[in-house]
Amino acid sequence: MSNTEDRFVDIEIKLAYAEDMVDSLSQRIHEQQQQIDKLEQLCASLLQHVRNAAQNNGGQLPHERPPHY
Repeated sequence: MSNTEDRFVDIEIKLAYAEDMVDSLSQRIHEQQQQIDKLEQLCASLLQHVRNAAQNNGGQLPHERPPHY
């Protein structure tokens, strides 16, 4: 092969690796966004639970001693 063909082959190989890396990163970002969405839902649920508990106690959050006392 000529020098130019070798360079094109090298560029094509590097491009293939770059495309694979972009696909892998895109998949990982998608997975992380799903995880973030679940955590946000969990936080919202916990916040609602705390608010409901405060409303059931006349607006006061329960003040319990930690178990180590």
